[in-house]
Amino acid sequence: MTTPFDDAERRIWSGRAEAYARTYARLCAHPVEALLDAAGVAPGTRVLDVGCGSGTVSVAAFARGADVYAADAEPGMAEATRRAVPGTEVRIARLPELPYADAHFDAVLANFVLNHVGRPLAALTELRRITRPGGRLALTIWRAPAAPGQTLIGRAAQAADLTRPAWLPALDPDDDFPRTPEGLAALLAAAGFLEATCSEVAWGHETGAEEWWAGAEQGIGAIGQVLNSRGPEGMVEARRAYDGLSAEFRTPSGQLVLPHVALLAAGTA
Repeated sequence: MTTPFDDAERRIWSGRAEAYARTYARLCAHPVEALLDAAGVAPGTRVLDVGCGSGTVSVAAFARGADVYAADAEPGMAEATRRAVPGTEVRIARLPELPYADAHFDAVLANFVLNHVGRPLAALTELRRITRPGGRLALTIWRAPAAPGQTLIGRAAQAADLTRPAWLPALDPDDDFPRTPEGLAALLAAAGFLEATCSEVAWGHETGAEEWWAGAEQGIGAIGQVLNSRGPEGMVEARRAYDGLSAEFRTPSGQLVLPHVALLAAGTA
């Protein structure tokens, strides 16, 4: 069963695979090797990359010699992963219902996926179902409160008096959880994973000011919907604020270095 939050996510991401690949995919690639380490991905490991996006995780797992499978709710993302790792079985599927048998995978990887599901606990329970006993789940989400680099465009939108569109619901409070190491580890434990652990991963994402702005301008993510909520006039006002606020992150070369913090959690089925 999907929720209004899930339906909004499908609307947000529909047709945006290429825009994501050009903008935020590189940001989300930062913790991938640590994610694979946490899941014990090695030659011969049967891996599912759920919410595969542009295929970054699948490519990295394949490079380690793993037997890679992938799934994403957005057809454009699924196609991008097919191109990235030819021969990989990629399915169009959305959590919390995946088309795989019980105990099918040695490792399940979910890189910044749990942020985008309406029932996180149900999603994790489904991931435990398809992981074999003794197999590993490893996932990342964004920490809350967010790091300063992650909130830059949101601050610009706020300065322009842009607000969340009425059609874009927040996660139901009954389904939410603390976006902290303790909160995410507890959620994994509640889903039945053993030895659940979680730690923070912090880094400075180096990017151009235009590249960083472009993702949200093209409607990627909830912030992209906020940024586009009042048409061209609101966009111009937010861009003016963004140009001023981004100065605090600008290096002498003109690039931005944006602090980000993610949570990396893992557990055993």
